Amino acid sequence: MDIIDRIRADLGDKYVVTGNDAGPWKQDWTKAYHWEPLAVVRPKNTEQVQMVARACSSAGVAMVPVGGNTGLTGATKAHNAIMISLDRMNTIREIKPNAQVAIVESGAILDSIHQAVNAYDLVFPLVFGARGSAMIGGSLSTNAGGSNVLRYGNTRDLCLGLEVVLADGRVMNLMSELRKDNTGLNLKHLFIGSEGTLGIITAAVLRLYRKPLAYATAMVGLRTLQDSLPLLNRLQNETGGCVEAFEFMPRRYIERHISKIEGATEPLDNPHEVNILVEIGTTRESDLEQDGTGTSKLQGILEEALMEMIEADTAQDAVIALNEAQRRVMWERREAAAEISIGQEGAIDTDVSVPLDDVPKFLHMVSERVQKIDPKGNEFFISHLGDGNLHYTFHPSDHSGVFKEPITEAIEDVVLALNGSFSAEHGIGLSKRNSMARRKDPVALEMMRSIKTALDPTNLMNPGKVYPD
Repeated sequence: MDIIDRIRADLGDKYVVTGNDAGPWKQDWTKAYHWEPLAVVRPKNTEQVQMVARACSSAGVAMVPVGGNTGLTGATKAHNAIMISLDRMNTIREIKPNAQVAIVESGAILDSIHQAVNAYDLVFPLVFGARGSAMIGGSLSTNAGGSNVLRYGNTRDLCLGLEVVLADGRVMNLMSELRKDNTGLNLKHLFIGSEGTLGIITAAVLRLYRKPLAYATAMVGLRTLQDSLPLLNRLQNETGGCVEAFEFMPRRYIERHISKIEGATEPLDNPHEVNILVEIGTTRESDLEQDGTGTSKLQGILEEALMEMIEADTAQDAVIALNEAQRRVMWERREAAAEISIGQEGAIDTDVSVPLDDVPKFLHMVSERVQKIDPKGNEFFISHLGDGNLHYTFHPSDHSGVFKEPITEAIEDVVLALNGSFSAEHGIGLSKRNSMARRKDPVALEMMRSIKTALDPTNLMNPGKVYPD
């Protein structure tokens, strides 16, 4: 109790939460992990984060930073630890429209950032379903991906600078707004993706982009998945790399979406095994010019590509959004993925990536492998097809857990045979530590542990996560 009293003296009683009052912080979003923290502390600024870190360091008590707690790997489990919630540190300090950067605190919610920069006709292009509650600090700590990685990159690519509180309470000021800086190691990249195991991200400098003047968005029913990449490549070539998203939803996903979401409808007139959501965004005025039928140049590029595919019988059907309401319906279908797929009893969830042209091969190979292990089980998946990321889930016939490791290892075998990754965008946390032990290069693991020990020698920063024992 001494450390809690000390933190209360620094932060005030109101911002040190214990017992039943800490209920919202005692489980993760998936409800797969539960814990009892010593306390949840809610600092209002970097100086108070320093105070908490110093108190934990001197007392030898573990500390676990938490943002919106929307992660899927158990990375915020904090049993007998001090949870450091950054929710009060939510200020958007400055937006520089000419430099196209935003300086924000780590508790800023993604949607709040989106709305703030929209006032300047700019976008912060990190977009995923949980953006209404996910915070930028958590997104940085997991190097989150989302639907626009194809055009803009992961969170790491959208960050210019960081402010970090280390385990001993020191502040590392890496708040650079520079595009070029060759002054030694790029330390910010150590903390992006480290899931709070090296330090606590308290602020960031984010890259912004001009808001597209218009979008062309469509749902496409294809005969085979192999026919999708020629469409992606054609649209990239004809628009100068303006494809914002290229998402794959198989028939099973569409059926579950209709059964789970009230008011959900079929994306096309007839059912298709391969359903692609494609979106192009342009910042060029010339792309808005209309022909005699009132069709913009941007939409015309998409229409022509889809018509030629239908004529060649490589696509079976397509529909283009004619207004923002129709576009939102298409996106709501895709963004419901977590809601309709996460948390199913006994589900074995994975988040993998393979080379773009190997996605069909992965699905074929992995189906053969898992069905041999559990012929009565069922697979369920969805894909950020444009960047090779698949959220592949297997629902075993036995929920006791007997199939968990054999199925997971079979999926990993296929991924590594295709030179892929067993973790694409959700991070490692607790759920993928076994995969790290099995699959990560041993020398790379040794280097990671060395860095962890150098920055956190007493292992107080989010212990037990990421690095296998």
